[in-house]
Amino acid sequence: MDLHAYLRILRKNWVVILVCMVLGVGGGFLYLNLATSEYESTSRLYVSVRSGGDGGTNELAQGTTFARQAVSSYADVATSAIVLEPVIEQLGLTAKPHELSPQIRVFIPTSTSIIEIRVTSRDPQRAADLANAVAETLVDVVTNDLEKPDGNDPSMVKLTLIQAAEVPVDADGNPIASAPSPKMSLALGLALGLIAGLGTALLRTMLDTRIRSSEDIALITKAPVLGHIAFDEEAKARPLVVQADPRSPRAEAFRRLRTALMFVNVEGGNQSIVFTSAGPSEGKSVTVANLALALADSGFQVALIDGDLRRPTVAKNMGIEGGAGLTDVLIGRASPNDVLQRWGTTHLYVMPSGRTPPNPSELLGSVTMQTLLGALRKQFDYVLIDAPPLLPATDAAVISKFTDGVVLLARYGHTRKQDLSTAAASLESIKSRIFGVVMTMLPANGKKYGSYHTYSYYYASDSEGGGDKPSGSASTRTAPTTRTAPTTRTAAAPGAAAQPVAGAPADAAAPGAAAPLVAVPTGPPATPPSGAAAPRVSWNFPRSQGQSRRL
Repeated sequence: MDLHAYLRILRKNWVVILVCMVLGVGGGFLYLNLATSEYESTSRLYVSVRSGGDGGTNELAQGTTFARQAVSSYADVATSAIVLEPVIEQLGLTAKPHELSPQIRVFIPTSTSIIEIRVTSRDPQRAADLANAVAETLVDVVTNDLEKPDGNDPSMVKLTLIQAAEVPVDADGNPIASAPSPKMSLALGLALGLIAGLGTALLRTMLDTRIRSSEDIALITKAPVLGHIAFDEEAKARPLVVQADPRSPRAEAFRRLRTALMFVNVEGGNQSIVFTSAGPSEGKSVTVANLALALADSGFQVALIDGDLRRPTVAKNMGIEGGAGLTDVLIGRASPNDVLQRWGTTHLYVMPSGRTPPNPSELLGSVTMQTLLGALRKQFDYVLIDAPPLLPATDAAVISKFTDGVVLLARYGHTRKQDLSTAAASLESIKSRIFGVVMTMLPANGKKYGSYHTYSYYYASDSEGGGDKPSGSASTRTAPTTRTAPTTRTAAAPGAAAQPVAGAPADAAAPGAAAPLVAVPTGPPATPPSGAAAPRVSWNFPRSQGQSRRL
């Protein structure tokens, strides 16, 4: 991971890190209150070598060198039994030398002949008494035992007590504890909390197997991220937000997706695109329905096909009759013109799935399906197919072979990285082109994906003197003047209800349909450009598929 990846981890887990730091400081404060105070006292000895009365400079230098070499040996002697046994007897202690030695630490400052004896005890006075007793006993042991020459001559080594141990006190005369140190304890708690927080953040990132950012997708597939769709709690109640609330930030997200999709095919020409996901409940059907509306609002002729013959939802989302549809076309029971339904007076035509067949994969992979998509592609600018998820079924992969490409959808915090990788690999293995990935159901307040809540700021309210409406407003949008409808099509009357494609026989609907194939949009339809008309699909069944088949 690079520096930016680590910064993303910190930004994503800053709450966890902060909580760990607070807990660390709290632990340090608790330790201060529960730990037993300890006090330290220090005595200091100076080691020197006696010289003769007429000793010159050389003799003095040699003595100093000897003293500096000898102090390290004397430091070890200070904690040995030869020193501690007399100390125990002198102070009337009950401890053994090996039990007393851990309380005594001996230090030698660099390039000096000084010995520092530091004693730690829970009793401040006992620490001072013990430090002084060890210093005095060490002087006696070195001069009278270890370095005593033969005869009655004095020892050549001299140890001088230059600092006696005292009880350290503050301005009020209270003993100052050496441990635990308030600053050190709190700083150590803060450091440990920071380390624990960083470790937890890294561990969470490593163990998190769900898609949570565009970077996660970039590690799985080379396909670009085409858009980010925020989560909407009212999506089930009003799935068509582009039509129901065109000023909303979520509707604008679908228009941004429309723009990105328009530039995917740099070669130009009509496009047929499969929309699918790795697993269910990832916002696929709602996304493709709103994208179809956004494309139609821009003046494109759009065909929305419900290719999910297992769990169809397009008819329900669009508010149209779904008794007859794609299944009837594929078994030869109806013509595309019989089941294509115009959505209001827009440029959008919807083909529901129809009844659920027992063999969806076989029907979707048939020559009839290939011929249908080819015919629709010639008549419409965009053919959008809502296909089943890739992992539970192979339907989407089968359909993708007959289309220009696939758009994968990944739900934030729900889709697993391995599942998305498997789905992408299954498409790549059959040479299907992946146009890109759309992230759905992102947190609405996620700064990483744009300020959704600030978008409506750029629209003047209706009460402010009739400010301009957004480009997504259905009541004011007109089609681009450079786009003209084919002269063979007849114009639809503005405000007309949704109806089968012009020219379809009135009695050609599939048997058993519950109601006429009429779409009743839930809001104001877009005004079509002048000259726009319903396209009629030129359709010829392959000979092998020409006979009607029963489900």
